[in-house]
Amino acid sequence: MATTYRTPDVYIEETSTLPPSVAEVSTAIPAFLGYTEKVTDPDGEDLTYVPTRINTLLDYTAIFGNPDLLTFTATTNAANELISVEKDSTDQQHRMYYALDHYFKNGGGTCYVVSLGAYKAKDKGDFTKGLAALEKEDEPTLIILSEATTLSSQEYHDLCQDALNQCEKLKDRFCIFDVLNDKDGVKNFRNIVNNNLKYGAAYYPFLQTSIVYQYNEDSVTVKGQTAGSTTATFTFSTNAIKVEFTGPKTATPTLEVKTSTKTSITFDRDAATNKLTVNLAKTAASNTGKAISDAFTAWGDAATSGFKITSVADAEVQAALDVTALTAPAVAGGTTSADKKLTAIRDTSTTLYNAIKTELAKMRVVLPASPAVAGVYATVDRSRGVWKAPANVAINSVVNPMIKISALEQESLNIDEDSGKSINAIRTFVGKGTLIWGARTLAGNDNEWRYVPVRRLFNMIEESSKKASAFAVFEPNDPSTWLKVKGMLDSYLYGLWQQGALAGSKPEAAYFVHVGLGKTMTQQDILEGRMIIEIGIAAVRPAEFIILRFSHKLQEA
Repeated sequence: MATTYRTPDVYIEETSTLPPSVAEVSTAIPAFLGYTEKVTDPDGEDLTYVPTRINTLLDYTAIFGNPDLLTFTATTNAANELISVEKDSTDQQHRMYYALDHYFKNGGGTCYVVSLGAYKAKDKGDFTKGLAALEKEDEPTLIILSEATTLSSQEYHDLCQDALNQCEKLKDRFCIFDVLNDKDGVKNFRNIVNNNLKYGAAYYPFLQTSIVYQYNEDSVTVKGQTAGSTTATFTFSTNAIKVEFTGPKTATPTLEVKTSTKTSITFDRDAATNKLTVNLAKTAASNTGKAISDAFTAWGDAATSGFKITSVADAEVQAALDVTALTAPAVAGGTTSADKKLTAIRDTSTTLYNAIKTELAKMRVVLPASPAVAGVYATVDRSRGVWKAPANVAINSVVNPMIKISALEQESLNIDEDSGKSINAIRTFVGKGTLIWGARTLAGNDNEWRYVPVRRLFNMIEESSKKASAFAVFEPNDPSTWLKVKGMLDSYLYGLWQQGALAGSKPEAAYFVHVGLGKTMTQQDILEGRMIIEIGIAAVRPAEFIILRFSHKLQEA
């Protein structure tokens, strides 16, 4: 509406001739769901099921606390020398801290953490609530469920399906899944996860990282041996003589079995397992038991701490044995001393303390691949663009994949005729390191949505265009508004084409934007307040198979 001027003067009016612009949305903002040490922020506000934005690992520790610490046991001998250091648990329930560490080490930036509560036994219901809370947050574009991999297989796969359903509903995010490392992991994953496959990608196997466990020195128990003797025990049952020994691995136990003149003793040792089998047989010859004593002496150095040996005889042999002549062996070694904590030996046994610390530094964390893959997504998006496949890229802070996959074995992962669900392999190549060697979504047989970069490029364009077009809501549904919207989207797509995101030698071959009466809308659409815009995009696709054809050229001279 023109302004009415009442006073004679010179007036300046600025008229907008340029269309509005599209502000591109972020493409690699992952959300991690899991349990944390703390669930309240510094102001005392409860953060359970509250998606919280962080930028660094320091942000995480400041808000959510420290990692879930394991306990360790160090075993020493009578000479106060270190024998071994072992984790007291075969698996760590809560690995959120290490997952985020791996994510940031691979180039990850801003992300969200959804705390499901303080460290406790995991419950699928907590993850379901976390996903529901995440649905209300607009910024996250990736969903990571690495913490759910220690749930049962069925529960984990149900959560994967829930996450895919959320992606389809919102159309602004993508899932990065892990295939479990057990023998049926691939088969179970393909059998259970079935719908909205174009919104997710799966990676296999888990990774042995170079990240070391965090620990408290008071959580490291030191078990030692003192001077003395350990007495072994034996029992004689109906058909067996059973000898048991418990002591340090460096002990050299000896055993003498006295028999009657009607029994001989032989033994069989399995070099692979260190298992010694004692055989009693009926014979007329006498035996002093020296053979078995020598065998125990030679075998003792290689024995594990605490071993059992069972000698089985039939009833005839049992009757021939002089049971009263059996003697308990004299065992070299020592009795177990009182346990100590690592802090207690720091000042009294520096050599042992340093040896234990060195071994603890060799304890590496095994993690699902998805956190590192999310970091690679972020790195590739920044350096090349979301349209570049996040593959043929090395993963940082990895020693090796937990399962070695050959090119032949990857064939069934990459292309599955039955389910169509592709699984991206992580493989080690000589001179190149550990690489992501696949860029397919779970919809591996779908020509439209087969590739991860194609799906994520459309997510970005759709979400960016949606937010940029919001200015036209309640504007007149007329050619003036249509022209503004078309000009805005044309400019945005032209910029993407210049960057190489769209295929085509000319802009008109790479994309189109249509809007207007008789093109995309009828008069009825306009009366009902609908502005319909059609956008076509020729997305670039990765060169997954490069074929070099060679032939013999005939000699011409």
